[in-house]
Amino acid sequence: MSAAPQKLGVFGGGTVGGGIVEILQSKADHFKSFTGTTIDVSKICVRDTTKKRDFDLPPNCELVTDYDSILKDDSINVVVEVMGGTTEAKTVVFESLKAGKNVVTANKALIAAYLPDIEALIVELNGKNEHKVEFRYEAAVCGGIPIIRSMQSDFVGDEINMMSGIINGCTNFMLTEMDAHGKSYDDALKEASELGYAEADPTLDVGGFDARSKLKILMRLGYGVDVNEEDIAVRGITELTKVDFEYAKMLGGTIKLVGVAKRLPGDKLAAFVSPTYIDADDTLASVSGPTNAIEVISTNLVESTYIGQGAGRFPTANSCINDIVALAKGDTTPLPFNSKGSLTYVDDFESTFFIRFKYSDDLGITRQCGEICEKYEVSINSILQNPVTCRNDAAFVLITERVPLSNIKKVCDEIEQLDWCQGTPFYIPILRG
Repeated sequence: MSAAPQKLGVFGGGTVGGGIVEILQSKADHFKSFTGTTIDVSKICVRDTTKKRDFDLPPNCELVTDYDSILKDDSINVVVEVMGGTTEAKTVVFESLKAGKNVVTANKALIAAYLPDIEALIVELNGKNEHKVEFRYEAAVCGGIPIIRSMQSDFVGDEINMMSGIINGCTNFMLTEMDAHGKSYDDALKEASELGYAEADPTLDVGGFDARSKLKILMRLGYGVDVNEEDIAVRGITELTKVDFEYAKMLGGTIKLVGVAKRLPGDKLAAFVSPTYIDADDTLASVSGPTNAIEVISTNLVESTYIGQGAGRFPTANSCINDIVALAKGDTTPLPFNSKGSLTYVDDFESTFFIRFKYSDDLGITRQCGEICEKYEVSINSILQNPVTCRNDAAFVLITERVPLSNIKKVCDEIEQLDWCQGTPFYIPILRG
């Protein structure tokens, strides 16, 4: 018995939507032989049907502006949501599922914000209806890297101890430019914008919020834990300076924006998104430009690393295509977010830390740092001071022994009040520290 034809309704005719249409057009015969059925784009919902598109419409495909043209079309059995946002996109996704249509989305912000609601709706619908709906979202995390499917299938008999990843291409490009070419934050951001890596408003990228949304989804898949995004500690890259990279090089490494989730003793789980010092011989240190990478440390597989393009027209569209083709083949995923686990999330974690202090010259600076660190049980491993750096931007770096983040915050808060401390101290964790 051949599979049912797949009739697609696509919400969004921009970069990713156009890429999906192009791939489906160029490989139509291959997909038909691979799935045993046809995959056709019936309608594409856009804001302006008169706008010139950078792709050719498929035969018999209609551009529409009314959501109901797709949502209430019974011939359409798959809805592809690549419009972005968390308001109208939520309506599209929820109403599509209620209408019995399978959903493919690239919208990590929507999933991160409404994961429990999406899951509850799918459970409700599939519990009472003979026709089961599917929710696919491979493109939502790290663009073209097949990390979602891997988390759904490759670790079911394993236990994940730690996930760490470079999961935002814009910031990784910027940090590569700051490290390798000595560019300032502003110059790196300008270039990222010119190359299309940064949005018109880059806040979600440079503030670490985009990476946090992705990390939340990975945490549910890897550990079965639902965490409010706001409870995951986040620090963006806006406070990083050339000085930080100079000190990182003195230590023999670099700085990357990394999302980390780690299992702790006592069935606890901690997570954060932050610029992080990484030794030069670490796998993630060599990941440059807009590339994404995720390392999964687990009991059975030990270390698994996934590296690839984290964004862009065709990498993201390719992940959507993989979900569409899986649906055409009749593949099913009863639990799109995996089973819930028993770990308890804690808003604190232990690490060694890199703390940068800007200062005005004074007596007793080292002594005062030592006394305050001792007060909050923070052991100092070393203090770095680059005379060349200090002539331009007086700063020194303190490297701690392993200590809770909460203790570091107390140290920095107290030192900030001292007369010699110029501005807010800047601290980042040391990966695997």
